[in-house]
Amino acid sequence: MATVQGVIDAARIAVLTGAGISTASGIPDFRGPQGLWTKNPHAQAMFDIDEYVASREVRVEAWKFRVAAPAWTAEPNAGHLALVELERQGRLTGLVTQNIDGLHQKAGSAPELVHELHGSVRYVDCLSCERRIPMADVLPRLDAGEDDPACELCGGILKSATVSFGQSLDPAVLDAAVAATEAAEVFLAIGTSLQVYPAAGLCDVALRAGKPLVILNAQETPYDEEATTVLRTPIETTLPALFS
Repeated sequence: MATVQGVIDAARIAVLTGAGISTASGIPDFRGPQGLWTKNPHAQAMFDIDEYVASREVRVEAWKFRVAAPAWTAEPNAGHLALVELERQGRLTGLVTQNIDGLHQKAGSAPELVHELHGSVRYVDCLSCERRIPMADVLPRLDAGEDDPACELCGGILKSATVSFGQSLDPAVLDAAVAATEAAEVFLAIGTSLQVYPAAGLCDVALRAGKPLVILNAQETPYDEEATTVLRTPIETTLPALFS
């Protein structure tokens, strides 16, 4: 199981995806050469819960970002579809994703197998009353002229249902991600810098259990030296070659 052939032949595979799988769909990553934070380091404030709560200016910019988000028009690419095929073959123990764009589900991945560690941009949470509503119910308010819409029930601050820096992951989602990793023979990390925890820690779960770690990513990651195989090839062509 020490080669790419081992990935092709494995009966049970757990997958972790990061922003790199969605770049071919027109959604920029964060830390790559053309990444959001690389080109505009100040944009990180929109993803920090303390700054978001404290600053109306940050919230206004965040809502502008959400309105213009490419996720609304993006379509799944061949990489997403290859993982649907892996599921169809009955070999996917779980699809853990750091992405918030919903493209795995749009591609046809079963929602019960997709574990969104960092939440979803397609919903909105009230930080006061914890009410959750579809993002589609809030965006029209931005079009109507509101720049920092508040909760219509309690007046609290609204935020996309994504996990910002300073917020905790949903324990149930993390538990499901760990279970999927433990149930697999191979752990495949795709398009992720493996710098954000606890997502990157799933590599440690796999390595401690002696499972092969395969990394498919354009840039180097902290786990490259421990990986069984590292691939630098394009995700949208590599995954179909592996699983189609």
